[in-house]
Amino acid sequence: MIAHHAGGIPLHNASRHNTAGPSRSTQSSGRKIAALIALVAGFSVAFVLAPGMVTSRPGDGYADQGELVETVRAAFVEYWSSGVQAFSPSLESAVDYWLRYHVAKAVIAVILLTVLLALGRMLKASFVNAGPLTAGKKLAFVSAGGLVTILALFSSVLVMANVQGVVAPFSSLISMLPVGETEGELADTLGQVRYQLAESTGARGQENPALDLMISDFARYHAAMAVIALIAAAVSLGVSVLLWVRFAKTARSDRRTRFVSGSIGVLAALFTLGLIVVGVANMGTAADPAPALAAFFDGGL
Repeated sequence: MIAHHAGGIPLHNASRHNTAGPSRSTQSSGRKIAALIALVAGFSVAFVLAPGMVTSRPGDGYADQGELVETVRAAFVEYWSSGVQAFSPSLESAVDYWLRYHVAKAVIAVILLTVLLALGRMLKASFVNAGPLTAGKKLAFVSAGGLVTILALFSSVLVMANVQGVVAPFSSLISMLPVGETEGELADTLGQVRYQLAESTGARGQENPALDLMISDFARYHAAMAVIALIAAAVSLGVSVLLWVRFAKTARSDRRTRFVSGSIGVLAALFTLGLIVVGVANMGTAADPAPALAAFFDGGL
């Protein structure tokens, strides 16, 4: 009787129960991972397509990027010719649209990053808790984890860039100007901008009030990225330290956990260094924006 029962439960039923339990857990984990992958795909498409659709207003006339560029081209010429710092109505409308556009992009990028982090945690747990794996399955886990990690880092860059666009939408917008134009009103305007920027970098003072605003906004644009990058660097450094502490505390026998912690810790450390470089470079540009702005307008020549 004892040989066939344990605590009143037949041993063959208990064995069947133990086998079914992990199977259900594996199936549930697989469904969750599949759902997260579907969300990543959906929000990736939304990042590209949704902002333009949800931020457009009747009368904007920005059906695609080509139309927006044409609007910016005409609005910039009008603004420069106005001789005042206040935006012309057409430029103000374009800047307002670009602000809304970047807000939408930033929100979607944050959601995408959150989903990727959740997917990464699920993959890590599945990899660490999985039983014996063939070489092919190990390679699949490592490849999937590496891809998700890279996509998460890329999504964080998208968040940073779009927050920068929210802070200084005017400078972000004028980056769409075709500065290599050689004929027409825009070419004449660009020539005047280049000349007066050369005057300003020579400490002789700028003549057009619009140039004052362009330079100050360009400084804000780069100051924003400097702050964003350095905050992100602090977060990334903290994550790297936590991962390396976990790596050091994990038993050598738990090779999978050590591999995941060490690999992501290295990537986080490299990402931190890159962010520091970006932050310092943008601090320098923010402190003296006129030469960098002149270089932008000279870029098409």
